[in-house]
Amino acid sequence: MYQIGVDEAGRGPAVGPLVVCALCIPSLEIEVLKDIGAKDSKSLTRKKRDLLAKKIYSEIEKRNWKVGIITCSASRIDKERELTNLNNLEVELFKEAIISTEVQDFYGEIYLDACDINEKRFGDRVSSSLGKDWSQWTIQSKHKMDFDNILVGAASILAKFHRDKEIEKIGQVLNLDIGSGYPSDPKTRVAIGELIKGNTPNIHLRWSWATVENMWLKEKKKPIPKRSEIERNSVQSSISDW
Repeated sequence: MYQIGVDEAGRGPAVGPLVVCALCIPSLEIEVLKDIGAKDSKSLTRKKRDLLAKKIYSEIEKRNWKVGIITCSASRIDKERELTNLNNLEVELFKEAIISTEVQDFYGEIYLDACDINEKRFGDRVSSSLGKDWSQWTIQSKHKMDFDNILVGAASILAKFHRDKEIEKIGQVLNLDIGSGYPSDPKTRVAIGELIKGNTPNIHLRWSWATVENMWLKEKKKPIPKRSEIERNSVQSSISDW
């Protein structure tokens, strides 16, 4: 019997991706996570989280555990929010992460850190999205599951570790200190000010976030453009170049 823990990192930031991790291990090996000290990523310092992530990856390789990590770009977030909402998107991302573990032929339990105010609804929607190929798996969905369940805590560590690396890459590419990416971070707010100075907001910004929209409106004196329209026009222009 196996267990899968699923959690996300980066739901709230105005900069960078949202990352979802699904970690699958045999039920009998849960004690390994306890031995290495895995817990909810939010209770850990960056240094401790990075150390634990490396230990978990070492066990993944040694024990052939399965992991699925989905990195959802700011662009995808914006375009999905034009059509639906963040809760619907996260149902899809959790499904994609679980499928990426490629363990549908096994059976066991899936534990979700619920991203909906209604815990059961979130679990039911992920289950429905997975479909009949995953019918031999049961799903438990709960708020703060990353605190109560060590496997979900381990998944949260990997998700946060991966997002931190993505933020580092973005900062290096832009040659800009973007901080944590959260609107409450003074460094991030300064970075957003720099990233809205072009004809369109920078691709790594979440254009649909109120912080970005408001800063764009104040700077440009006009509403922020729709991501889908800008990217569609860009593709059409590239085709016409041929």
